[in-house]
Amino acid sequence: MIERRLHRFDNPTLADIEFPLVEVRGVAEGPTLCLLAGVHGCEYSSIQAVRSLMRDLDPSELSGCVRAFPFVNPTSFLERSPFVSPQDGKNPNRTFPGDRHGTFTEALTYHVFHELIEPSDYLIDLHGGDMVEELHPFVLLDESEAEATARRMAIAFGFENLVQSPRAERIEGTTVAAAGDAGIPAIVAEAGGRGLLEQPAVDLLAGGVRSVLRELGMLAGEPSPASSPILARRFAWLYAAERGWWRSEVKPGDEVTAGQRLGAIEDLFGDERVAIEAPEDGIVLFMTSVPAVDVNGILCGLGTRREPA
Repeated sequence: MIERRLHRFDNPTLADIEFPLVEVRGVAEGPTLCLLAGVHGCEYSSIQAVRSLMRDLDPSELSGCVRAFPFVNPTSFLERSPFVSPQDGKNPNRTFPGDRHGTFTEALTYHVFHELIEPSDYLIDLHGGDMVEELHPFVLLDESEAEATARRMAIAFGFENLVQSPRAERIEGTTVAAAGDAGIPAIVAEAGGRGLLEQPAVDLLAGGVRSVLRELGMLAGEPSPASSPILARRFAWLYAAERGWWRSEVKPGDEVTAGQRLGAIEDLFGDERVAIEAPEDGIVLFMTSVPAVDVNGILCGLGTRREPA
């Protein structure tokens, strides 16, 4: 059975907002997987991956249920607001599991968590580089009681690069952090970016979800992991010490060594102000793709302390 409907949350803060919800329930019994995209509304390839996958998924081939929410933050999508909700300027992926009585973003993440994530057996949250980010495909998971299954899911997704930071260094308020705390195996997969709809990224993400469904026994067949997946034990984010013009000298996917020059911040006359160097050996997983940066603005993220997954 396939159900498509516009869903509303019972909360006055979210009044008048309709969320497209798609459920595909298989002919055989099985677990429920929650599939999200659009937590950040300008990550178009990940949104389209959910849209296309859910149109193609055949209930006759599925065991269990896939419940998909391709536009977690539809106002961010419609108003082209990268990273944050236009209503309160907050990043949804820093507020999970939310607050029913909080601001717009806090109320939104409360209902998404309690009505979609928490009742599910597994979570896959699809992302990509936002309007001003370029990245190399990777999968994130957190340390949690559910990490063994999450690791299986991450490997099955098929991307070469995985990141699992120590719990003490994890980013709080993310979908996977909240799910892991609730004992739900969860991963984030990222591909695409720069405010573009990129069909190769769509195909990568949709194919990765199908591979995980096979790993979980929800679809027939074998998963398609990368031949030699690599796990980064630290996600090192580099920030701008000054505002100005960011001139990168590496690109996503480049492997770098400790002390290597990654780029520089220049003033508006073109004079170099701050050189940016790699703190450790690693791989560039994402990067701000435009020159303009503010103080403490993110420049790039490195996967470091890498080992075979």
